[in-house]
Amino acid sequence: MKRLVTALVAVSVGLCACGGGGGTSTSTSSASPQAQITIAPLTPQVRAGSTQQFTAQVSNSTSGVAWAVNGTAGGNSTLGTIDANGLYTAPTSLPTPNTITVSASLSSNSSVTANTVATLLNPVPAIASASVTAITSGDYAVTVTGSGFVSGATLMLGSTAIPTTVVSPTSLTAQALGVAANTPLLFQVANPNPGAANSNGVTVAATNVVSANVTANSRLLDQASWGPTIADIAHVQKVGFEGWINEQFAAPLTQIPLPPVTLPTYCSTSVACAQQSFFQNALVGPDQLRQRVAFALSQIFVISAVEIPRGDALASYFNMLAQDAFTNYLTIMKDVTLSGGMGTYLNMVNSDKPNTAIGQIANENYARELMQLFTLGTELLNPDGTPILDPISGQPSQPYSELGVQAFAKAYTGWTYARADGTTPSFPNNTQYFGAPMVPLDAHHDMSTKAVLSGVTLPAGQTAQQDLDGALQNIFTHPNVGPFVARQLILHLVSSNPSPAYIARVAAVFNNNGSGTRGDMKAVIQAILMDSEARRGDIPANALPSDGHLREPVLYITNLLRGLNVQASDPNAFASSLQGFGSNMGQRVMYSPSVFNYFSPDYVIPSTTIFGPEFQLLTTATTIVRQNFVDSVVRNGLGGGTQIDLTSLSNLAQNPQQLVDTLDATFTHGALPSADKSQIVSAVNAVAASNPQARARLAVYLITSSSQYQVIR
Repeated sequence: MKRLVTALVAVSVGLCACGGGGGTSTSTSSASPQAQITIAPLTPQVRAGSTQQFTAQVSNSTSGVAWAVNGTAGGNSTLGTIDANGLYTAPTSLPTPNTITVSASLSSNSSVTANTVATLLNPVPAIASASVTAITSGDYAVTVTGSGFVSGATLMLGSTAIPTTVVSPTSLTAQALGVAANTPLLFQVANPNPGAANSNGVTVAATNVVSANVTANSRLLDQASWGPTIADIAHVQKVGFEGWINEQFAAPLTQIPLPPVTLPTYCSTSVACAQQSFFQNALVGPDQLRQRVAFALSQIFVISAVEIPRGDALASYFNMLAQDAFTNYLTIMKDVTLSGGMGTYLNMVNSDKPNTAIGQIANENYARELMQLFTLGTELLNPDGTPILDPISGQPSQPYSELGVQAFAKAYTGWTYARADGTTPSFPNNTQYFGAPMVPLDAHHDMSTKAVLSGVTLPAGQTAQQDLDGALQNIFTHPNVGPFVARQLILHLVSSNPSPAYIARVAAVFNNNGSGTRGDMKAVIQAILMDSEARRGDIPANALPSDGHLREPVLYITNLLRGLNVQASDPNAFASSLQGFGSNMGQRVMYSPSVFNYFSPDYVIPSTTIFGPEFQLLTTATTIVRQNFVDSVVRNGLGGGTQIDLTSLSNLAQNPQQLVDTLDATFTHGALPSADKSQIVSAVNAVAASNPQARARLAVYLITSSSQYQVIR
């Protein structure tokens, strides 16, 4: 690396001597010596996070010095800091460029200064521990903890670099594929330039390698995340199912950036900006379970860019659902009701109190859909979700009447958009603002009595807020809500055909989390994922043909991309490509065709009695699009600077059986039938061994376009 050399600066201060008087008179004076500063050391190299002592030598002055970094007194967290004694502390992450200028100037005269340039280098990494989990025979997931890991760091297995993901400066994960069985594993971390350096070595004995329950772990991840990765499968093995769920409950919230915050130049305030962030969060966000639950909620409480083509509206709404995903269902109901996005979509915003003189009635749209689609459904339900039949007619009964809809519509009058500056809006307020909940104006609220559900009447004279709270509480306590919500969430996370007993068990937890709380979302989610019916497929022989569900397009896309650790240099173009495929598969994110979602929860697969909501999107045309998507992925044809590194899989291509076993673990829960495996292995063997990339592409294509992959069991 070429060293930068900076000349020392010496600044002179001259004193003028002037003579006067007659021509025979003279006077002389000598100039004061110039003040000078020199700094040592010259052009040092400093590792990130470490310190460097600078000293300043001052001549011809008794003044002290003040220190600065790149002209900033004392420096800052980005450039590093320097104290009054010249002790410089480098930042933990390198700035761009990785050089900084350290200055010392006279405290009494800041124009007298000297500089030196320091080059900042990556830290020397250190390994504290390494753990290895066997995914298949010879295929390992590695987790390393330590310090000083930087972006671009690589884990070395012996002298071979293996695919590595830097999770944080203290943690990284990696995959070691095709390793000889029963051999000790020597690991080192190599940090890249500037200042490339290797860590200490750590050896993991073969006897300390833990074998993962691939089928069980990857099934949980398929139900509760945007797709399993080898690292995630190994982590679930380490912490257990409940441990992983609890980690996810505590994971930091990932949200969609709201305009007009500072965003990359490729991202605007359009819906495309929100879509790009949605995919980014799904693919790499740490809060995988929260994002999956929020997406499920968005398919119950539907709004759509078809009617609201505003990025801020969609971003605010999705962020709200993510924020509320682990709270209480009543909280979700309240926040959805007062969302400016929902107010716009289902017309509650600016709904005025009735005026018979001009034929004005309260808008009933939201009142109806809140009950029909979000909370109660269209039939009175038993605790197990089966309909309650009238003893005389034998037909189901409705949980609410048209008069009830009208009463609730009146309860929701008087709300309008908030104003960005927080001042009281006029009514109606037609300036759409989605950055805060709607606000009430009681002068436009119907204050009559309202007969709602279960014989309850909201009294006259209540404010808009009081009526809204009373109305939502009235719906929330209805016995239909538990089984209705239980079935909806099970459909989106686990199975299209849950048994009545499964629904009843989850509904019971909704009704009471064990501590007397109704609607506790954490308890409900845990009950859904840990139920014996959700887990019976962990042993493939115990699974039933009706278990699981078809991957809806968004899940099909994200699962495949996560499994292959796809990267993109232009996330906006990348997301646009994914949106195109999703749209052609029948599911364009944030563009639900109606309030009834992309597909009906009650859709029955033709010629069967089996529910298959996602099959409503599966046609001959969309099936071809799915296969074209896989083809584009394996050929790096998604655009947006997509990078899919098949090197590690190509390294297995000389052993097609191991290659297929590895992909089976990642994508089909390690449960691909042996006959199917044999056919795929034969197809891979038919490709010339001299073309390992083609072998890897074919294996990925055949597995991820198969019916065994497309249906999550």
